[in-house]
Amino acid sequence: MAPSDVQLLGSWASPFSIRVQMGLKLKSIEHEFIEENFLSNKSDLLLKANPIHKKVPVLIHSQKPICESLLIVEYIDEVWTDGPSILPSDPYERATARFWTTYIDQTWFPIMKELEKAANDEAKATVIGKVIECVVLLEAAFEKCSKGKSFFGGDNVGYIDIVLGSYLGWIKVTELVGGPNLLDGTRTPGLAGWAERFLSHNVVKDVVPEPNKLLEFYMMVKAARASSSA
Repeated sequence: MAPSDVQLLGSWASPFSIRVQMGLKLKSIEHEFIEENFLSNKSDLLLKANPIHKKVPVLIHSQKPICESLLIVEYIDEVWTDGPSILPSDPYERATARFWTTYIDQTWFPIMKELEKAANDEAKATVIGKVIECVVLLEAAFEKCSKGKSFFGGDNVGYIDIVLGSYLGWIKVTELVGGPNLLDGTRTPGLAGWAERFLSHNVVKDVVPEPNKLLEFYMMVKAARASSSA
């Protein structure tokens, strides 16, 4: 398939774009990556492809746009059946994987974002407690889903791996700006080992940005927002 048949509108720093890139790479799908400035100056192509949310990522396959990162990853798995499967074939395990990916995006990640908004040390400590509770639950999920193997998906990277793994760079940024060490080898040894294995996987290592590069981006965005609100 020619690269022009598959286009990904995304941002190098977006975990939601990163997970789609992982899915495409896992399936060895040639594609054209089109970098979008999602903070301003959104392209006409993006606005046309995603007129509802006007956000990345958007996968364009044979001129048909697919929006929302979880839906895109599932679409990739269903359309390109060659190569390793992303979602489990067992219906119960597939439902379980969908439950945890939804939990990660809709429960854990919003709580993580509260760290930046915490007004004082007391508020920050409260949020950190909530985040750690979530991570402990994810540790238990890893133990159950991995069945003692390397990844949530077992021997191979799977759906939960891709979704949680897309945040690993930003988890490190949280630590660099004074946040908690979430993947602590004592508190969450399973996740700590998983993160190391995941980041060294050939599907991942060229897709997840370096934490220092993400930190520079974070500080730039923070400064721009402060300037616009002044």
